[in-house]
Amino acid sequence: MKIMVTGTAGFIGNHLALRLLERGDEVVGIDNLNDYYDVNLKLDRLARIKDYSGFTDMRLDLADRSGMEEAFRKYQPQKVVNLAAQAGVRYSLENPHAYMDSNIIGFMNILEGCRHNRVEHLVYASSSSVYGANESMPFSVHDNVDHPLSLYAASKKANELMAHTYSNLYQLPTTGLRFFTVYGPWGRPDMALFLFTKAILNGEQIKVFNYGKHRRDFTYIDDIVEGVIRTLDHTAEPNPQWSGKTPDPGTSKAPWRVYNIGNQNPVELMDYIETLEKFLGKKAEKQLLPLQPGDVPDTYADVEALVADVDYKPNTSIEQGIERFVEWYLDYYRS
Repeated sequence: MKIMVTGTAGFIGNHLALRLLERGDEVVGIDNLNDYYDVNLKLDRLARIKDYSGFTDMRLDLADRSGMEEAFRKYQPQKVVNLAAQAGVRYSLENPHAYMDSNIIGFMNILEGCRHNRVEHLVYASSSSVYGANESMPFSVHDNVDHPLSLYAASKKANELMAHTYSNLYQLPTTGLRFFTVYGPWGRPDMALFLFTKAILNGEQIKVFNYGKHRRDFTYIDDIVEGVIRTLDHTAEPNPQWSGKTPDPGTSKAPWRVYNIGNQNPVELMDYIETLEKFLGKKAEKQLLPLQPGDVPDTYADVEALVADVDYKPNTSIEQGIERFVEWYLDYYRS
């Protein structure tokens, strides 16, 4: 199978590309290597996959319309996984235009490429952030998600709507995956686990928002990748029971699906920090702060739809996941 993966220098994209290459797929990787965070980390991720004969490495921005058109024409991927995006809730408060360029214009170019090149299935990254002001737990794909609390969340909701349009008009099978707080080795330096680890090792305070009362459905990277691959191999189909009189937000009469992909086991932030302290062998000095604008207090994934359709079973505990991350971090930074 020839699969185009965008964001191959990114956290999830790199792990996914490696798994696909290991099982014998060809991967056309696209990444613009932007400087949102340490480019050297991105280059080191790419070094893990660059020697595979089935890997093609492209430097390209999703917002480059002509460049994306040429990439699709030249390589003719059978399937596409779009994981490239401007990430981060808090950064969207500072640099909103970056989210429009990558997450809206870039995604439009992905959809057009798929449409005009007979792509069999598009799988793309959405986010648990789309649930926004929804307080009904656990979050279900059958819930309404019309009240985002950040521009990042709004851009991901927009992706789901854009994909639905193309599924409806052109019968392009599309599947959106709402990721829930992904963590693990080779992670993003702007995320809590990375920031906490660095600060604790340096004897610096860690910023604990919402006074530590957050609950997050932390999901280990290997479980995420397994879910992405199972979904990629399970092409989206119409729901024959779908009704416009009682519309289901998670399915459609078009070949369109959205799924939560999480651990289905939310963890208190303070418990998460305590587990990290255990494996670092060092206590954190905490600065307790109020809830950040754009953040939600809790996330909790209902993954029953994904279990039913692709037999998704996350099986990495928080203890296992954090231990593996700490081992990687200490080795990578030689602390």
